[in-house]
Amino acid sequence: MSQRRTSFPRPVRRAAQGAPSLSPTQASVAALTALIMAHGLAAQAQSAASTAPAGRLPDVVVTGSMIGSPEAVRDIPGSATYLGLGEIRDFNQTDINRVLRQVPGVYVREEDGYGNFPNISLRGVTTVRNSKITVMEDGILAAPAPYTDPAAYYTPAVGRMSGLEIIKGSSQIKYGPQITGGVVNYLSTPLPADRQTFLKAYYGSHNEVFGLGDFGDRIPAGNGNVSFLLEGFYHRSDGFKTIDAGPGVDRDKTGFERIEPMIKLAYDLNTEVYQRIEAKYGYTRFTADESYLGLAEADFGADPYRRYSSTRFDRIPTDHHRTYLRHLIRPSDRFEITTTGYYQHFERAWYKLNDVRAAGDTTWRSPAEVLAGAHGALDVLRGTQAGQLRYRNNNRDYTLHGVEQNYRYEFATGAVDHTLEGGIRYHYDRSSRFQNDTVYTVDAAGNITGTSVGTPGSQDNREGDSTAWAFHVQDRLAWDRWTITPGLRYEHIDFSRNNRNSGAQGEGDLDVMAGGVGIDFDVSDPLTLLAGVHRGFAVPGPEGALGNGLDEETSLSFETGARYHLPNGLRAEAIYFFTAFRDLIVDSNAGGGGGGITENAGDVDVHGVEFSLQYDPGAQYQWVVRTPMSLAFTYTDARFESDASSVGAGGASVESIFSGAVKGNRVPYIPEYQINARVGLEYSRYGLYLNATYIPETFATGSNTSLQARPDGTPDARFGKTDAHFLLDLTAEAQLTPWARAFFGVRNLTDKEYVASRIPLGPRPGMPQTFYGGLSVAF
Repeated sequence: MSQRRTSFPRPVRRAAQGAPSLSPTQASVAALTALIMAHGLAAQAQSAASTAPAGRLPDVVVTGSMIGSPEAVRDIPGSATYLGLGEIRDFNQTDINRVLRQVPGVYVREEDGYGNFPNISLRGVTTVRNSKITVMEDGILAAPAPYTDPAAYYTPAVGRMSGLEIIKGSSQIKYGPQITGGVVNYLSTPLPADRQTFLKAYYGSHNEVFGLGDFGDRIPAGNGNVSFLLEGFYHRSDGFKTIDAGPGVDRDKTGFERIEPMIKLAYDLNTEVYQRIEAKYGYTRFTADESYLGLAEADFGADPYRRYSSTRFDRIPTDHHRTYLRHLIRPSDRFEITTTGYYQHFERAWYKLNDVRAAGDTTWRSPAEVLAGAHGALDVLRGTQAGQLRYRNNNRDYTLHGVEQNYRYEFATGAVDHTLEGGIRYHYDRSSRFQNDTVYTVDAAGNITGTSVGTPGSQDNREGDSTAWAFHVQDRLAWDRWTITPGLRYEHIDFSRNNRNSGAQGEGDLDVMAGGVGIDFDVSDPLTLLAGVHRGFAVPGPEGALGNGLDEETSLSFETGARYHLPNGLRAEAIYFFTAFRDLIVDSNAGGGGGGITENAGDVDVHGVEFSLQYDPGAQYQWVVRTPMSLAFTYTDARFESDASSVGAGGASVESIFSGAVKGNRVPYIPEYQINARVGLEYSRYGLYLNATYIPETFATGSNTSLQARPDGTPDARFGKTDAHFLLDLTAEAQLTPWARAFFGVRNLTDKEYVASRIPLGPRPGMPQTFYGGLSVAF
C-alpha cells in the first residue's frame, strides 16, 4: 500500500501555496450543487422534446429501498430478503436480533437482551459490532464512521421501521464499503400518498414503555404536491438485571431510554419531466445503564440476571443527528437520475468498568481473567473485598457526510433488454477519541474511600479519517428466459491518523475492486434457477491500514439455488453458498472494544445451505381460518483454512476471539445450523401467532475450547461455549374497530435461561420471560 498525498478532498489542513483548498463539507456542498444544476439543465433540454403529460408519475415515493417489495426479490441478482410491516410492526418487534432470525444466512450474537447493541453476521463474517456488513437507512450509510471505525455503537432502531432489506452475494455490488458479507438496509416510515395517522403504545414487564406515532399528508402546493411526515418514537425499560446491594447502589439501574423524532418532506413537481425533491431529518437520544461485565460461571448458574456492584456507574449516553436531501429526475420514461447529499453526527461516552485489582496488587487486571478465577480479585467485583476499580470514559465523536449520484437507464439491443445502473459517491468520515480514566478505591464493604480522576484525553487522544470515492456499474441483460447481471465496483480511499498522545501520524491510500455476476433462468413462471459469483472486500480503516499495515480483506463467493413463487403467497427459496475469506480483518480485542485497532486473522472458508418458506394454506384454499406460516433454516460450516494470527503491530500479542485458532477450527459465534418457524391462526377479527427459534451451542473463540482459558493457559471468561437455546414468542391480537387493534405478547414464553454470549467480558444472559400489552390505532 503506497503512502502518498492525493488531490482528493481531505480534512482541513494547511493549503499549498497558490492553491485553494476545499474542506470535505465545502466539497460536498459544491458537488451537490453542481449535480442538481446538471439535473436542471437536463430537465430543460428534455422538456422541450417531451410529449409525456404533466404529472405523469405523481405517486413516485423515494424511500431508498434497494428491493421494493417481497415480490421484487425475484429481480435481484442473488440472495435477498424483504421484510415488511407484517414482520416488524404487526409482531411488535423492537429487537433486531429477533427480526433477523427469520432470515436464512443471518447470524446474530445477543449482548444486552433488547437488541440495542446488535452484532450481526451475514454468511459467516465476524459478528463483532456489525463491523463486517454494510448498514444503511433508506439507502444511506448508517454506521457513524463506516470507513474509519465501523464497529461503533449506533444502529437504527427497528421498532420505528416500516421494512428491512437484506442483500447477500453478487447483488451487493452496488453498495459498500463492507461487501464480503452483505447489506442490511433499514426502511423508515415512508411519506404517505394521502392523510394518515398512526399511534401505537404498549406497557410491559420491567416497566417497559413503547410509543410510536406519526402523522402525514399530501397536499397540492403551487405547481406540484407537498408530502410531509412527522414521527415520534419512544422506548424505555428498567432492565431485567439487578445490581448487587451496596452503599449508594441503585439496584434497578440497568435499563435504557430511547427518544427519536423524525420529519420528512417531499415536493413532487407537476412538470412534463417528472422531478421530486425529498428531505429528512432524524435525531436519536439513547441512554443505557449497560455494562461490558458479565458474571463468573458459578454466579451465572445461581442467578444469570445478577450484576456486580462494581458496575454501578456503567452508563452510555449517545446523541445522533442524521439528515439527507435527495433529488430524483426522469428525463425520459427509461432514464432516471437520483442525487443524494447526506450528513450524520454521532457522539457517545460509554463510562464503564475497564479493569480491577485487589488491595496490594500493583498490576491492573482484565475483568475477564478475574471472572475465570485469576488474580484473586473476584470479590472486588462483587463488592465484598478491598481493592481498586478503574473506569474508562470512552468519549468519542463521529462525523460523516457525502454526495452520491445513481443512474438507471433502460434500453434494448436486439432481443436483449438492458437495465444499466451506475453510480458515483464521494464520502468522508471521521472518528475522534478523547478518553480518560477514573480510579475508585473501595473497602471490603463496597464503600468508595477514594477517587482519582485522570486528565481528559490522557488515556487516549487521537483522530482518524477516511475520504472515499466509489464507483459502480451494473447491467441487467434479459432475453427469453435468461437474465444475466454483471457488475463492478471500485473505491479509492485516503486514510489519515493523528495520535496526539504518542505523536504517531500517517497518511496513505488504498484502491479496492469488487465484481460479480448473477444468472437467473426462468424454468417456468413460478420457478427460477439462480447462480452467482462475487468478489468482495472489507477495508481496514486508518488504524489498521497505517498502524498495523493491513491490506483489505477479500472474499470470493459462489451461490446457486432456486426460487419458487406462486401468486397465492407460496414462496420458497433454497440456496447453496460458498465463500473464501482471505486476510480476514478482526478486532484485536476479544471484547470487541479494541479501540479501532484491527489485525489480519488469516483465511476462512464458509459453505452452507439456506432455505426459506412462506405459505398460507388457509388463504389458498379459502378456509374460514387463515394459517400464515414460515420457516427459515440455515446450515453453515465456517472453518479456518490457516492458523489464525495472534500478533499485532510490531509482533505485540493481541486478545482476539480468533486467537489460538488452527486450521480446521470453527469460526466463533457462527452456529452449525439454526431454525426459525412461525405459525399463525387468523379468524375474523382475531389473530394468534407463535414464533419459535432454535440455536445450538457455539464456540466463543477460534481456539474452540470448552474451557475458560486462552491458548497460553491464562484464565479468561470470554473463552468457552454459549448455550443451545430454544425460544418461543407468542403474540395475540384483536381488531376492536376498523381503526383500532389491541394486542398482547410474551417473549421467551418458557423463561429459558442461557448463556447468549461470552463477550465483551464474560457470560451474559438472553432476555428472560417478559409480557407486554397495548393498543394501536390507524386512520
